[in-house]
Amino acid sequence: MTVLIAGCGDLGTEAGLRFAAAGFSVLGWRRSPDKIPAPITGQAADLTGSSGDLPRIPADTDVVVIAVAADRRSEDAYRAAYVDGTANVLDALERDGVRPRRILFVSSTAVYGDAGGGWVDEDTPAAPASATGAVILEAEELLHARRPDAVVLRLSGIYGPGRTRLIDSVTAGTAVVPAVPQLTNRIHRDDAAAAIVHLTTRVPEPEPLYVGVDDEPVDLAEVLRFLAAELDRELPAAEPAGTGTSSRGGDRKLRNAKLRGTGFEFAYPTFREGYRAVLAGTGIRHP
Repeated sequence: MTVLIAGCGDLGTEAGLRFAAAGFSVLGWRRSPDKIPAPITGQAADLTGSSGDLPRIPADTDVVVIAVAADRRSEDAYRAAYVDGTANVLDALERDGVRPRRILFVSSTAVYGDAGGGWVDEDTPAAPASATGAVILEAEELLHARRPDAVVLRLSGIYGPGRTRLIDSVTAGTAVVPAVPQLTNRIHRDDAAAAIVHLTTRVPEPEPLYVGVDDEPVDLAEVLRFLAAELDRELPAAEPAGTGTSSRGGDRKLRNAKLRGTGFEFAYPTFREGYRAVLAGTGIRHP
């Protein structure tokens, strides 16, 4: 059976390598296929263009993963990547008469609004606070309108090999400790990739929606203190009261009980295990 990764960047590549290790033939679509490592077969594809220009899809394609990313943070770029890209993949499947058993769309918890520090899960109504979040929600709705059995995986705060912004800020002495609590939710890239494989190959009847985060929503200050201790660095004092800003990801705690309920197990259940692996140099970021 074949797996198609439509949008084979860092996360898509890591998922593709795991599918290949499980015995699947894997195709990876991206604009620069030369960056896709073996055993994934790279194919040149611009998901934001015309569906007619996309490569032919093998008849034995069993799983399709749509893992697109916008090339800049604007509403137009997000619409081209998420809405147009998803529609083009679905159009190409229809063009070639291919109906995969499973389609999974990599989404974002940006579709949720602020919860005042409360818990958020799959039953929480989406209420995007940004235009880009609204576009991602539109892509989800388009997908489910055309394939009601598709799976949406909403990820938050992906970190991992090469994603070292917080580490670099602590090392450079530029980390800023917020004056007020700032909730963050995250997932290690390898766990995100493993969840993609798990939901498409090991769950007989998956739900249409899963939240993909680790076990511990946490105050950003705690993460910074942990990294400073691991790196043996000093953190600056917290910002003066009144200068703190709310979390870019919204003031909320994301719950992963539904994903856990499928039997999925995290390699990095909290930021501690995950960042220790990053600091130890475990894994690589795929170009």
